Order: sequence, then structure tokens, then C-alpha cells
Amino acid sequence: MAAIETLVKDLGPKKFSLRGKIWTVLLVAVIVAGIIAYIDQLIQGQQVTNMRDYALWGIYISNFVFFVATSFVGSVTVAILRLTKNSWRTPFVRIAEIIAVASIIMAGITIMIDMARPDRLLNLFVHARLQSPITWDVIIIPTYIVISLLLLYFPLLPDLAILKNHFKKTKPKLSKIYGRLSLNWSGSTIQKKLQSRAIHIICILIIPVGLLLQTVDAWLFSTTYRVGWDSTNFAPYFISGAFVAGVGSLVAVIYVVRKVKRLEHYITEYHFDKMGKFLALACFIYIYFNINEYLIPAFTSKKAESIHLETLFSGDYAFPFWLVTIVGLIIPALILLFKAGRKPKTMFVLSLLVVLGSWWKRYIIVTPTLLHPFLPIQGVPESWRTYFPSLHEWLITGATLAMALLIITFLVRHLPVIPIQRTADEQKDDKLKTAEV
Repeated sequence: MAAIETLVKDLGPKKFSLRGKIWTVLLVAVIVAGIIAYIDQLIQGQQVTNMRDYALWGIYISNFVFFVATSFVGSVTVAILRLTKNSWRTPFVRIAEIIAVASIIMAGITIMIDMARPDRLLNLFVHARLQSPITWDVIIIPTYIVISLLLLYFPLLPDLAILKNHFKKTKPKLSKIYGRLSLNWSGSTIQKKLQSRAIHIICILIIPVGLLLQTVDAWLFSTTYRVGWDSTNFAPYFISGAFVAGVGSLVAVIYVVRKVKRLEHYITEYHFDKMGKFLALACFIYIYFNINEYLIPAFTSKKAESIHLETLFSGDYAFPFWLVTIVGLIIPALILLFKAGRKPKTMFVLSLLVVLGSWWKRYIIVTPTLLHPFLPIQGVPESWRTYFPSLHEWLITGATLAMALLIITFLVRHLPVIPIQRTADEQKDDKLKTAEV
């Protein structure tokens, strides 16, 4: 019991420090600015954006693809680790699940923002066409949200019961909330067996659903026959990119949470070393698919695709393309090969480079292709020939990213970021093994 109390003090919810309050206020300010910009977009229409007949997707869809990619690792990777029963995953599985929930919720909201009017969402159901990947996306995203929430919630039940008892005297109202959420968890053998079976089923379900979500998103692009998207390589290309974005995001959040909550004793250099190897593997796999996606077509492409590749390699988008590829992917992958590169601070810097690179990578996937339509661009204003997001687009996109961070912040504030009961059980097992030796 004393061990549980110690773990609750270390891992349980704590009040925000001054830095935490300032961080929350900044996020809220960015969100408010984005909401104001979105209301103005609703009133004036999408003329306030720089999206036109050619660049009709722009930054909103780039942001949507990024959110979907980030959500992938939190659910699918954690599900795989749960099924294989790796004990080293314990300190970061919940953080990964929190990131997944925040990201996939914001992915759904971002799609509605891109529609210009939220009432158009109804058309996706009323006029749905089963042969369209958009309809598949509409089905798969809510499904993924529900399964991700269940994967976060079910393992939380023992910890919610612990928090209910912990706050019974000091904070009775909070204790009641945790009590209701814990579903009368008592830790009986039957409850543990049911919980274990439920988590096992959810883990099995979310793996194909996660892979299908990434695949459907890739098909949204590749079924358009557009230059740069017309590729059978796109689904594995998206999945490998999702691993990079997701693991990078996870490392960055873990580092911040570890620092703020002073969890160095629970999230050690050993865990960063493991995550560093995982991130390095993800980066090298993604580099392989990038070679398949860009280098091979450079030797075999037809005229239209050659023009597109030239735009990326040496044209208007050459600088962001090579910056993302070299600084956001190749350099982190090489540094992570060395043990010194897998230390916490170094990993944090590399993860930020990877995440920023992953976001801009989605922008590069979306925009250049849209500016290479089937027919030549003619008889239109000069501004339609190029695309760069307007202030409204930046404010709204920034607000969605801030909202995802606010969801993560809220859940990290009110939930144990590291499973209390599981950590206690593992510590008990370690003591028994030590005693036997």
C-alpha cells in the first residue's frame, strides 16, 4: 500500500506550475485566434484563403494527413507492444495513447474545416458513394476514434480506482469523478480477466483499422491519377511516414512530460535508447520508400512526371523538399545510429526536427501536384498559378495544432501518464525475482 501511495504522489495528477498555466493560456490564445479566423472564413467563404481552382486542398489537407499519421503510432504501435508484452513499454504507452486520441480527433475536425461549411458533412452520408475512398474515410475515422478511446480508457480503470481512494478525503468531488469513471473497479480476479481480454481484443482490432486508415488516406491521392500521386507505392509510403511522424511526436512529448513532472526515475535513458532505435528504424524504412517514390521515377518518368520531379529536385519546391529530406529525415536517422545520439536531450532535438519535417513533408506531397493539372493553366489570374497559405489558413491550422496540444495537456494534467497499478505490479515482481536470486 505504501508503494502505491508513493507512485500516486509521483505519477498522479498535479496542479499546474506557473509555466504550465502560461503554456495553457498561450494555447488558448492561439485557438481563439483560429476560431475568429474560421468564423470570418464561414462568413466570407474560402475567398479568404489562397486555395483556388487548382490548389483546392492546400494546407488543411496537409494538416489532416499529418494528424492521421501522428495518431497511427500511438494506437497501432502500442497495440503491438501490448500484444507482445514488452515490459519496457510501460512508461510511455499511455502518453502514446493520449497523443493518438488527440491527433485523430483533430483529424476529424480538420476535414470539416476544409469543407468550408460544416453542414456539408451531412452530404458525405446522404450522398455517399461506396466506390469513393472519401466515403471509406468517413467510415474509418469515427471507428478509429472510438477504438483509440477504448484503448486509452480500458487500461486506465485500475488507476482511476486508485485515484478515487487517494482523493477521497482531500478532494471528495474529484474522487467521485474518478469513481464514476473507474466503473466500480475493485481489482477482483474476474475484473482483471475481463479487462485483459477486452484490451487484447481492442489491440487486435486497432491494428488492421490503423493500417486501413493510412491506406485509405493514400488511396484518396493515388486514385486521382494525378502526377506525383499516381503510384502503387503510396499506401506503404504513407504507413512508413506515419511511423516516423508518430514516433517523433511521442519522443518529443515524453521528453517534455518527463522534464515537467520530474519522472527521470521512471522514464530513463534506457527507454530513450529503445525509442531512439525504433525512430532510427522508422526513418530508414521511410528513406527506402522515398527512394522508391522519387529516385526510380526520375529514371523512368514520362514528360509530365519529369516536370513534377524537376519542380521538387531543382525548381520552386526544391528548398523545402531537400530541407525536409536531409534535415528532417536523413540527418536524424544517421545520428540515431550512435548511442550518444540516443540520449534524452539529443533525442528531443532530433524528434522536433523529425516532426517539423513530417508536417512539411505532407505539404510538399499535396501542393506541387495540385499545381500540375492535366490541362495547361491558362486564362486565369497569375495568383492562381502558385499557392501559399493565407493568414486565415495559418491561424486556423495553428489553432488545430494548438487544440491537439491542449487535449494532450489536459489529459496529462488529470490522468496518470504512467500506469500506476502496472508499475506497482512490475516493481513487486522485480523484488520477488531479486529475493529468489
